[in-house]
Amino acid sequence: MEQTLIRGARIIDGTGAPWYRGDVLVSQGKIARIGTNLAPGADVAVVDAAERYLAPGFIDAHCHDDLIFLREPDRPEKAFQGVTSIVVGNCSFSLYPALAGSREHLRQHFSGLLGHTHDSEIFDDLAAYRERLEGQGIAINLVSLVGHAALRLGVMGHSRRPAGQAEIDAMCAILDRQLSQGAAGLSLGLVYPPSAFADMAEMLALARIVRRHGKVLAAHIRSYEAGLMTAIDEFADILRRSQAAGLLSHLQSAGRPNWGQIPLAIERLEALREEGVDISFDMYPYPAGSTWILQLLPPATMDGGLEALRRRLADPEARAVLRRWVDEGGPEFEGQSKVSLIGWQNVRLSAVGIDELKHLEGADMAAAAASLGIDPFDLMLRFIDEDEGQTGIILFQLDEEDLQCACCNRLYMAGSDGLPRPGSKPHPRAYGTFPRIAGPIRRDRKWFSLEDAVRRMTSIAAQRFSLADRGLIRPGLAADLVLFEDDITDRATFENSTEMATGISHVWVNGRAIIADGVQTGARPGRVI
Repeated sequence: MEQTLIRGARIIDGTGAPWYRGDVLVSQGKIARIGTNLAPGADVAVVDAAERYLAPGFIDAHCHDDLIFLREPDRPEKAFQGVTSIVVGNCSFSLYPALAGSREHLRQHFSGLLGHTHDSEIFDDLAAYRERLEGQGIAINLVSLVGHAALRLGVMGHSRRPAGQAEIDAMCAILDRQLSQGAAGLSLGLVYPPSAFADMAEMLALARIVRRHGKVLAAHIRSYEAGLMTAIDEFADILRRSQAAGLLSHLQSAGRPNWGQIPLAIERLEALREEGVDISFDMYPYPAGSTWILQLLPPATMDGGLEALRRRLADPEARAVLRRWVDEGGPEFEGQSKVSLIGWQNVRLSAVGIDELKHLEGADMAAAAASLGIDPFDLMLRFIDEDEGQTGIILFQLDEEDLQCACCNRLYMAGSDGLPRPGSKPHPRAYGTFPRIAGPIRRDRKWFSLEDAVRRMTSIAAQRFSLADRGLIRPGLAADLVLFEDDITDRATFENSTEMATGISHVWVNGRAIIADGVQTGARPGRVI
C-alpha cells in the first residue's frame, strides 16, 4: 500500500473551521498522522503542497453516474473536479433490482434517462452491481440508493394505480434485501412514472423499512413549480410519520411565475427541523436543470409505459388535447406545463439519439423546429417516436436569487445531478459543479468562505449518508483527499459543456493517487461503499 507525505498544505478539515498549515501522512489507505515538519520514513512519497489547499475529497451527493461507471470506470470529469465519492440511484432511477419479469421494463426505463442501456447493464440486486464494478475496478468510491421505480416495475409494471397491500409488502421485502446488502437508502422520483403513481400508504411503508435500517430517504418531490410547498409538505409528512432521515433532491423553484418561493421553502424546512423532522437538501449551482424529453408531458400520459403513450399520441383528439396542455397549460392534467412556464426557446437539446437530427444538439427547441419547418410540439413527437423518448434536454428555468438563497442555507449540500451521455452536449454541471462552488461562486460571488464551501462538498454529505470514515481530515479516516489551488475554476459552459476543470493538482482515493501533478494515473482504488 502506498505511503505519501503531503507537506506544507493549507489544511481545510471539512468542519468549516479556518484552514491551518500542516503535513498529512497517508499510510495503508488512511490518514495516519497530521502535524508539522513530519519526517518522511523510508519509501514514503513526498508531495510538496507549496501552500495549496488540502481538503477531504469532494462527495457528489446527487448524480446519475450509475451507467457511465460501468462504461468509463476512471471517471475523468469527476476526478478532475476533486470528487472522490458519488451517490447514485437518485430520483427513483437505479440499475437494480430487476425481477425476472421486470428486467426489460427497467432497461427501458433507465434508457429514457441516460440513453440506450443494455440488458447486461441491468442487475438482479446491489450485490451483482457491486461485483461488476469492483471486478473491473473503479477510480472513485460509489454509494448507491435503491431506485423506487425498480421496486414498482418489479411488482406492478407501469400500472397507474395505488399498490395493494400484498404489492406493498412485496416492494418492502425487495427493498429490505437491497438495504441489507449495503444500499444507502431509497430514492423516490415523484414526477417520474412509475414512481409518480405511488400513494402515501406505499411511500410510508417503504420509508419505515428505510428507517429500520437507519438509512436515508431521498426524494425528487412532486412539484418544483407552483406546487412546491405542497410537495415539500407531502415529503415532510412521510418523514414525520416514519421518522426516517430525509434528503430533498435539488431544491428549486422552476419557471418565472414561480420564482421567489425558495425563501418560503427554506423557512418551511427550518420549521420542520425545529419540529424534529430530519431533513436537508442538495442542489447544483446553475440556473438551468436537465432531464429528458418525456418530462415535457404530464406523468399521467405514461400510464402503461412508452408503447401506451405512443398509442395515445396516435389518437388525433388526444394529441390535440396534449398539444394544448404542453403549449399553454390547463386543467386537463395535474401540475403545470414546463413549456407554458418557460417557452420552447428555453428548452435546449442536449442529447439526440437520431443520427439525422444529431446536428440539432445545442439548439433550443424553437430554433430546431424552425430549421426543420415544423412546430416544436411536432418535433417533440418525432423525438418520442424515433428516439424512443430518450432525447436529453436542458431547461433554463431558475432564478439566481433563489439559487443563492438555497445554496447559502445551512441545510445545503452539493450535488451535480449530472446526466452523463458520451458524445452529446450535456449540462455543464457534470464537469464543473465542485470547482464552480470552490472557485468562482466562492471567490467572485462570495456566497460563502472557502472553508464553508468545502464543508458543503464533504462532511455534510458524509454525515447524511453515514460515511463515518470520510468527509473530514482526521487521523484514522480514509485518505480521500484533494489538493487544489486558490484559482480552482470550472471551464465547462452551456456552449462548451465538456471542458475539464482546472486548479486541482492531486486527488487521492483510499490513499492512492488517481490524479498526480494534474495527470490521471490510471489507478482504480475506489470501492462500492
